[in-house]
Amino acid sequence: MAKAKPKAGAPKAVAPNKTAKSDMDGVMALDLPAAELTPQVAAYFAKCEEKIGFVPNVLRAYTHDMAKFDAFSLFYNDLMLAPSGLSKLEREMISVVVSSENKCFYCLTAHGEAVRRLSGDPKLGEMLVMNYRAADLPDRQRAMLDFAVKLTKEPWAIEERDRAGLRKAGFSDRDIWDIGATASFFNMTNRMASAVDMRPNDEYHAAAR
Repeated sequence: MAKAKPKAGAPKAVAPNKTAKSDMDGVMALDLPAAELTPQVAAYFAKCEEKIGFVPNVLRAYTHDMAKFDAFSLFYNDLMLAPSGLSKLEREMISVVVSSENKCFYCLTAHGEAVRRLSGDPKLGEMLVMNYRAADLPDRQRAMLDFAVKLTKEPWAIEERDRAGLRKAGFSDRDIWDIGATASFFNMTNRMASAVDMRPNDEYHAAAR
């Protein structure tokens, strides 16, 4: 059967442009266009550039939806930077150990750098990434990380004796809340980063070594 000829003047089919650059190239696997930054977010990004020299890709990934960006960044900053009985380093240690259990490439890279930088000990960062039990940690921090790992692997098995163990190690009930909140947050972000194949900024790899 003869093929029908296209009608004169009919528009030709155009192949999709495979080389078009996405807002999320090098950030994640989803092609979600970035929204227009609010003045507050633009100022936040400028502060990131000034302080660390780049904008973390996890923040760029959330720019497709400013409401989600605000919710994520507000919760993260309160959890990781606000006053707490846990030091900033201890909160980063939890993030790395949880991310190690979940094999999250983004969070291990980004927060492994934070542990190296805050501790001044590159070996500690590597040990927490690979196996925190290899590190010579104070009893307080070992108890904290054991709890975070159990909460990650067997959340249904957490019981009063686990909380009692943290109190014995010197943590207050508010500290226990913060340990649980930090471990829980990174279990969520690990899964989200894996779901969208989020990629860490190249700058993290060589920093604080």
